[in-house]
Amino acid sequence: MRKYLLLFLLLCFPFTYAQTADPEISISFENKELPDIFAEIEAKTDYQFFFDEDWFGLTKFSGEYSQTKVTEVLEDLLEETNINYFVKGQRIILTRGSIIYDRLPEGFLETREETAVAEEENQSADPVFYNDNEEQAEIVETVLIGKENIQSSRSTYKLSGRVISEKGEPISGLNILIPNQNKGTVTDINGNYEIRLPKGINIFETQALGIDKVKKRLVVYNDGVLNLQLKESFEELGEVLVEANARDNVRNALTGVERIDVAEIKNIPLVLGERDILKVATTLPGISTAGEGASGYNVRGGKTDQNLILLDEGVIYNPAHFFGIFSGLNPFTTGDISIYKGSIPAEYGGRLSSVFDLNTKTGNKEEFTGEVSIGPVTGNLSLEIPIVEDKSSLIVGGRGTYSDWILNLLEDESLEGSQASFYDVVAKYNHKFDNSDELNVSGYYSSDVFSITSDSLFSYTNRMFSLSYNKYFNEKHQGELVLTNSNYDFNLDYASDFNNDFESGYTINESEVKLKMKYFHNKAHTFNYGISGKYYMVSPGEINPGSPESLIEQVSIPEERALETAIYFEDNFEVTEKLLINAGLRYSFYTAFGSAQLNTYEEGLPRNDNTATGIENYDSGEVIETYGGPEVRVSGRYFITPTFSTKVSYNNTYQYIHTLSNNTTAAPTDTYKLSDSFIKPQRANQFGLGFFKNFDENIYELSLEGYYKTSDNLLDYKIGADLFLNENIETEVLQGEGEAYGVEFLVRKNKGRLNGYLGYTYSRSFIKLAGDFQEETVNNGEFFPTNFDKPHDFSAVLNYKLTQRFSFSANFVYQTGRPVTYPIGKYNFNNSEYVLYSDRNQFRIPDYYRLDLSFNVEGNHKIEKFAHSFWNISVYNVLGRNNPYSVFFVTDSGEVKAYQSSIFSIPIPTITYNFRF
Repeated sequence: MRKYLLLFLLLCFPFTYAQTADPEISISFENKELPDIFAEIEAKTDYQFFFDEDWFGLTKFSGEYSQTKVTEVLEDLLEETNINYFVKGQRIILTRGSIIYDRLPEGFLETREETAVAEEENQSADPVFYNDNEEQAEIVETVLIGKENIQSSRSTYKLSGRVISEKGEPISGLNILIPNQNKGTVTDINGNYEIRLPKGINIFETQALGIDKVKKRLVVYNDGVLNLQLKESFEELGEVLVEANARDNVRNALTGVERIDVAEIKNIPLVLGERDILKVATTLPGISTAGEGASGYNVRGGKTDQNLILLDEGVIYNPAHFFGIFSGLNPFTTGDISIYKGSIPAEYGGRLSSVFDLNTKTGNKEEFTGEVSIGPVTGNLSLEIPIVEDKSSLIVGGRGTYSDWILNLLEDESLEGSQASFYDVVAKYNHKFDNSDELNVSGYYSSDVFSITSDSLFSYTNRMFSLSYNKYFNEKHQGELVLTNSNYDFNLDYASDFNNDFESGYTINESEVKLKMKYFHNKAHTFNYGISGKYYMVSPGEINPGSPESLIEQVSIPEERALETAIYFEDNFEVTEKLLINAGLRYSFYTAFGSAQLNTYEEGLPRNDNTATGIENYDSGEVIETYGGPEVRVSGRYFITPTFSTKVSYNNTYQYIHTLSNNTTAAPTDTYKLSDSFIKPQRANQFGLGFFKNFDENIYELSLEGYYKTSDNLLDYKIGADLFLNENIETEVLQGEGEAYGVEFLVRKNKGRLNGYLGYTYSRSFIKLAGDFQEETVNNGEFFPTNFDKPHDFSAVLNYKLTQRFSFSANFVYQTGRPVTYPIGKYNFNNSEYVLYSDRNQFRIPDYYRLDLSFNVEGNHKIEKFAHSFWNISVYNVLGRNNPYSVFFVTDSGEVKAYQSSIFSIPIPTITYNFRF
C-alpha cells in the first residue's frame, strides 16, 4: 500500500529535474558551525538551504576551497555526518540519514517473489520508511544510524560504540539485544561492542545487573556509531569498600557471589594503612582467616589450599607478603574482583571452596595518568601509559617496603639483625584491533625476604605470565584463547654455630591453555563452553648443606608431574521472567606421570617403613594414576516479588593438588603434593539456599544464605607426623571425610551519610579421620573441629560522611577463637615423664575482636589541577586488644607452661597520603 501512495504523490507533485549547472565558488572558513557555513554559500550563490538546526551539534569546521563546485564542498563537509542533501533547482534540501529520491528505486513495484530474489542477491536499495510519530506501546527514542547511500547494495551494516557509566568508566559484560532480529552481543572489558544489523528499523535494548535498562528504535541507513552513557541503578557505598549492584543480589541466579570495587576500599582502616584487597574480603560473610597474620583464606569451612586465586586468569599461589600481614596484590592496578564461594561457574575448576577472580585494569588509552601512595612502611606507584591513542595502552604498578627502619628502632635483642623486605611488580598491555579483537598481555612478580631471628632467612617469590586473545566472530559468537604460566618458589636458609646450617626450598610450576567461548543464542539462552589443559611440575623440596663444615646431608625429593584437563558447557536459561536457571557441566580428567619410584606395601597392614615390600619404577612420561569425573554446577533464581527472590544451588568439585602442613595456620613453609596412586583427589558437594530482598528503592539490601557441604579425601596428618622432606609422605598423611554447614547474614545501607554493611556468619567445619588401623585414626574416628572452625563471625564496616571531602570510617570484627590441642596431664613410662594431650582440637584459644577507626580527607574536587589527593589517618586495633595468634606449650623445670603469641597487641596509628595525576 505504501508503494502506491508514494507513486500517487510523485505523479501529482512531480519534481522539476531541470537544474542549473553546478556553480563553482571560492570560500574559506575557520572554526565555524555548519549553519554559518551554509549562510556563506547562500551569500555567494543563488542557492537556498532548507534544514533543521537541531540536527547539528556544536562541531566546528575549517576549510579553504578555490573555484570548487558547491556539491563537492557539500560532499566534503557532510562526509563525517549523517546528513544527506538533495539539489532541486535553486534549493538545497538537507535530510538526516535518508535520501530524497527523484525516481522510484529499481524493483519498487516488483512482486514479493521478485523482491525475495533481489534480497538474496543483496540488492537492498529500497528506501527506509518509518513514522517517528506512530503510536507505540511505550515511548522510545528514535536514533538514526549512518546515512543512506543509494549506491550501496549491502544487506547489513556495522553498528559499533562504547558504553560508559556516568563516571566515565567502561561498562563491561553489558548485554545488547536486538529482539526484533533475534540478535545480540556483549560489551568487552573496555565497554566496546560491535554488531551487524539489517537496513531499516531495529529495536535496541541493553541489559545488565545494576545498570538501568535502555531501549531505543534505531533506523539503520549505513555503518554508524552509537555511544551510550548509562546510569547505574544504585548508589555506591559512599566511601566504604564494596560496590554492590543494587539488584544483583536479587536478580542473579548464582548463590554465594561477592564483588568488590577496589577503588572504594581506600577508607577502610587496615593495618599500617595498606589497602589490602583480600583482607577486605574477610569482612564479608563466609570468608575468614585462621588468625591475624595468617596467610591463606578459609571459605565456607574449607582449607586454605581449596581456594583458586586468579590474576588475569593466571594462578597466584601465595597472594600475601610477610606471613599474610600485607597483601601481595596491588590495589592501584587491580580493576575488580569477583569471589565465588557458592555457585562456581563451570569454566572454573581444580579447587573445592572458592574462586577469587581478579582482573588488572586496562590502562588509559587517551592520556598519561598515575597514582602514588606513601605510607609508613610501604610505597606504591602505578602508571597508565597510552601507546597508540584509542588502540593500545600499558599499565605498570610497583610496590616496595622500607620497613627495616621500624625493626631497627625496636630494643628487643632477639630482633637484632632482623629484616623484612618485599616488593611486587605488575604490568598489563592491552591492544584493541579494528575488527574488535583484543590482545592482553599481563605479568606479575613478587619477592619476599625476611628474617625475624638471627639464624633463619626466609624468601619466596611468585611469578605469573598471562596472554589472552579475544576474538569477535560475529554479534552472537565470541571467544578467548588464554595462555598462562605460574611459578612459586620458597627457600629457607638456616645458619648455625653447631655445623648444622642448611639451605632448603621447594618449587611449584604450572602452565595452562584455555579456550573459552560464548554464544548468544537468543534472549532466553546464553551458552558458555570451552576446554582447558594444565600441566603441573612440582619439586616437593630439597635440602643442601649451608657450608662445607655442615653435617647436613643433601636430600632431594623427586619432581612430580601431572596433567589436568577439562571440558565444560554452561547455559544461562531465562525460563520465564520470574525463573532463571544457570546450568553447567564440567568434566575434568587428571593424569599423574613418571618418572617416579613408589614404594609398595603389604596388603592388610598400615603404610609405614616396616610394611614396605619393594619399589615400583615408572619411566619418564609413563602414566602412574588417572582420576576424573563430572562436575555439576546448577543454580536457579525465582522472583517472589520484583525485589525479593529465592535461590538454590548445587555443585560438586574435584581438587587434584594438596598442601602438606601440620601447622595450625597456613605458613609459607607448607609444601605441595600432587595426587598419585596413594593420595586421591579431594572431592566436595555443596548445597545452597538463599533469600534476597531490597528495600526502599534499593537503599537497603538484605540477604540470608545457608549452605551444607560434604567432602571426601581431605588431606591431614598422623599424630606425630614428620612432613619435612619425607620421601615416603604417604606413610605420614591421612585422608578423611569433611562436613561443613553455616548461615550467612548480610545487610547493607547504600545511601545516606551513614552507609556500610553488617555481616554475621554462623558456621561449623568438621573432619573425620577413621582408618582401618589405630595409627590411621584420630579422636577415635569421630568428627572433630578443623583448625579453622570458628562458629561465630561478625563484621561491621561503616562510614559517616561529614561533607563530600571529610568522613569517618569504622571497622569492627569479632570471631570465635579457633580450636587448639591442650596438654591435660603427665604420665611416666620407662622412668621417663611424658605430656598427655587432649583429643585433637578439643579446646579453643580466646575469642578475637578488634576495632579500627579512620578519618578520611579527600582533596578538593577542582577539575583543573595537577593531582587529586587523599589522606587517610587511621588507628588499627584502637582498643589495644592482645588477640592471640597462637598458643604453645613449653616444659620448664618439669612444669608445662602455656604461652600465647600476638601480632598486633597495641593500637597502630598510621597516616597515608595518596594522590592521582
